[in-house]
Amino acid sequence: METISSYMESQHQACDEFFIDAEQAVSEQNWEQAQKGFDAFYRAIMHHFAMEEDVLFPAVEEIAGSGMGPTQVMRMEHEQMQGLFTEMEQALAARDADAFLGAAETLLVLMQQHNAKEEQIVYPMSDQLLAPRLEDVLARLQVKAGP
Repeated sequence: METISSYMESQHQACDEFFIDAEQAVSEQNWEQAQKGFDAFYRAIMHHFAMEEDVLFPAVEEIAGSGMGPTQVMRMEHEQMQGLFTEMEQALAARDADAFLGAAETLLVLMQQHNAKEEQIVYPMSDQLLAPRLEDVLARLQVKAGP
């Protein structure tokens, strides 16, 4: 049976693959492919953030009785990453590989730390707290993810 952890971790992996594709294309200065790769990454990660912020985190907070703690930290980190997405988009528009790769390097570190916290703390906590509602929450996450 699928868990919240396994489902959301698979979403992390998909985002990581798009990120790697975009970064590789920029390093080769293949700007058309870089834009396509970045766009795919951006769509995937924004869907992931929406799944967490609109479905998973509110469900956890409802059971936990608080919007503070790990879910609040994750939301703040999402905001930090969005600033780097903007920098990367601007670097792509300017065809500035150094600026893109610099922002990408910072983003990679943030994403690795963020994903580790989610995978080691937030998702296991979600599996435990939401066990009675697991099927419902997974269904809502999958609907939020779209086709």
